[in-house]
Amino acid sequence: MHIPHLYDTQYTQLSPTTWCATAYVSIPISLRLWNELPWLSIADTLHASSINFSTLEWQYRLPTHGSSVQKNAQRQRRQQRMGVRRLLQELLTKLEIDDTLNEAQFPYRLNSSNYYVCFSHSSTGSVNNSNDNPNASVAVVISHQRMVGIDIETNQVAWHVAQRFYHPNEITLLQALPLDQRDTVVKLLWQVKESFIKINHHTLAQGLGMNYQHLISDIATNLEQNKTLVTLTDNQPLPYQIVILFSYQTVIIF
Repeated sequence: MHIPHLYDTQYTQLSPTTWCATAYVSIPISLRLWNELPWLSIADTLHASSINFSTLEWQYRLPTHGSSVQKNAQRQRRQQRMGVRRLLQELLTKLEIDDTLNEAQFPYRLNSSNYYVCFSHSSTGSVNNSNDNPNASVAVVISHQRMVGIDIETNQVAWHVAQRFYHPNEITLLQALPLDQRDTVVKLLWQVKESFIKINHHTLAQGLGMNYQHLISDIATNLEQNKTLVTLTDNQPLPYQIVILFSYQTVIIF
């Protein structure tokens, strides 16, 4: 099985005991072409060890659409799962932590040091790279203090989807924002909700319906100031720190 290649890896220390890493995942163009180009079949039955290709009758056959899409999606998910685990190992190596991941139960933790671990990955558009063709961005966070959440997202969240899942109080505040700002805040708020879902073990519908209206104004203000790293505080009984890495489209809660 092909081992994903990581590049443009970025490391960020969030607290004395909390670190995160983000990266792009790619596979060689040659392998991607082999997996994704439509099949070419030869009409003749081939027995000879030496073949004159100019005399063969070639048929260009498109793969079944549903099957092809499903296989590509499965392959991308495998790449992303492998990519985030490789990124975790690179982060541990950088921090000189000799440990392994325990995936037997959730939340994930490191076996010896008991650091909490959380992963995220997202399909992404093209990124200029001369040797590789990216198909995902990945992120990982580790923390010794308590459970953490992380979400990396390169795709927008449609307004009608937000209207379906978000709390009515959130929708009221979001509708008052300028359109371009609203779309960005909608996505970042989705990432906050996804991160808390991982921490609190909520279902997707339950977590997306939680009311985080108190964060909307701060997120919008920081967007206007064009900051690359923003720290917000959630007003729960045990407040969490919420960090938004705008340049990496990543939200971390710890």
